[in-house]
Amino acid sequence: MTGRWLIFSLLLLAPDGALQAAEVPRAAVLDRTARATAHPRLFWTAAEDSAMHEKIRVDPRLKAAAEAAQLTADHMLGEAPVVYRKDGRRLLGRSREALGRMTHLGFAWRITGEQKYFDRALAELRAMAAMPDWNPSHFLDVAEMTLAAALGYDWLYPRLASEDRAWIKQALEEKGLAPYLEAAAKPGWERGRNNWNQVCHAGMVAGALALLEDDPGRAAEVIQRALEGLPAVMKVYNPDGNYPEGPAYWNYGTSFNVMLVAMLESALGTDFGLSQSPGFLKTGEFPLQTMGPTLLAFNFGDCGVGASFSPAMPWFAARTRQPELMWYEWELLERGIARVRSTKGRAQIERLFPLAMVWAEKNAPRRPPVEKVWHARGQNPLVIFRGSWTDPGAVFLAIKAGTPSASHGHMDSGSFVLDAAGARWSLDLGAQDYNQLEQRGIRLWDFSQESERWGIFRYHNRAHSTLMVNDASQRVTSQAPILECAANDAGGVAEVDLTETYADQLARARRTFTLAGRRVTIEDQLTATNTPAKVRWGMVTSATLKTAGSNEGWLELQGKRLRWEVISPRSVTLTSWPANPPPHDYDAPNPGVSVVGFEVPLAAGRSETIKVVLDCP
Repeated sequence: MTGRWLIFSLLLLAPDGALQAAEVPRAAVLDRTARATAHPRLFWTAAEDSAMHEKIRVDPRLKAAAEAAQLTADHMLGEAPVVYRKDGRRLLGRSREALGRMTHLGFAWRITGEQKYFDRALAELRAMAAMPDWNPSHFLDVAEMTLAAALGYDWLYPRLASEDRAWIKQALEEKGLAPYLEAAAKPGWERGRNNWNQVCHAGMVAGALALLEDDPGRAAEVIQRALEGLPAVMKVYNPDGNYPEGPAYWNYGTSFNVMLVAMLESALGTDFGLSQSPGFLKTGEFPLQTMGPTLLAFNFGDCGVGASFSPAMPWFAARTRQPELMWYEWELLERGIARVRSTKGRAQIERLFPLAMVWAEKNAPRRPPVEKVWHARGQNPLVIFRGSWTDPGAVFLAIKAGTPSASHGHMDSGSFVLDAAGARWSLDLGAQDYNQLEQRGIRLWDFSQESERWGIFRYHNRAHSTLMVNDASQRVTSQAPILECAANDAGGVAEVDLTETYADQLARARRTFTLAGRRVTIEDQLTATNTPAKVRWGMVTSATLKTAGSNEGWLELQGKRLRWEVISPRSVTLTSWPANPPPHDYDAPNPGVSVVGFEVPLAAGRSETIKVVLDCP
């Protein structure tokens, strides 16, 4: 393809369901850049100032949110500007710190016009510009720092002195855009299928748009590369909005994807069709559906269980006209605002938080969703059952199929989390600190079958609520599909085919989950190969096991009881394997957690049905 053409815009669906792009003249993008909005142009233009003030004035929730953002900015006034300090190989913590400061200080200045916020934001920009580099060896660091500097440059631009514009521009060019545009080889993230693609492209596009009038051709090149690269990762949303890296990385990657769409629209008047990528506008369902009534996330993969307000969710709710997407977000926002107030601004809600006010619809109604079963296809298929959207004690059963080979994946195919009576009974331990593992020399990002990654306790199937056969690992490259998902008045049924997951360990493995009222039934239909097998059925929990016989008992947690019975086979012994201390000194501790379950022997070539009933309180 010659330089006269640009891959962008009309994202089409190929016959195999994959995204493809249509070719359009490069002149079309150059035409858009020639007619770009004046500064400020990123996310929130000068023409939108009156509307911003109005919706904060008339909407009590947005008024409280804006006050929290300003209180956070007030606290930042007394903090020293960001410094150049790496954590291992990453500068990312400092980049995120800088981005959080620029969004909050810039927001406070634009809302109030008070000079103190402008001056403090300028000091932050100077600190970023004075750094020797923005750590291009770990490009996420460059991307977030570039976005921070671009936002500051753009939002403060009307009041910046010419000499201030010059050195900020130089920093953006030399420390942000140059490591990307001058690279001898295109970086691997540019067409990757994970959050790096979204975050890095957003940072580069922000830098190019901020400096657009200085070099429209460069801006067009950066936009071109983003529009060529983004479809590779945006296809993961197809068809249901599922995100294979889990809720925490959804918030990271998708928020930056939304920012990229929003800044293209605010600066150029179009997102070139990106938001119409199949499944993308459906992905507001993902954080909603993977949130339990406990306000704990279904934290599969490298994700933490805690949940916080996502600034991207108001964008999806407004764009799709689905205020129910904000059902849990309003409560998370209230919690976040309370935390900001109690700490007098020391605890910020989220570094991108002020953008939520830009994107939110004023006086949006607060109403619960309707559907209680969600089946999301994709690389890591999910099924979510819940008893109610309004009862905080409702049963919530979240099931994961898929593959350990997904970005940030664990050996958790066939696993589940379970909430009931306001407590989490079956849990996922999530990730542990990457830098800690890397400093120990662990090859954390090697996804081969024999990688050291799978020796980490939390990453192995022995530390998930699923099966372990012959004390062995799940197959990394396997794919476990969901064969059936059916809803009914009492709950529903979902069947996961785990045969490929346990290839060479079992000849056949299927796991069926049934929710009927407050009763959960898990049935495994297993067939051994021509050699015997030992199957461990496990559930990770912080509850205490009490037995009432070899095959029945209960779990105690927070003064409540969940009854547990093994219907088949009857000749099992319920037991508990402690998860703390974990097996290696590099493993993160898991205080109060154990794996409860039992073991079943399978004779060579024989079939067995394992059936467990959990009666939730």
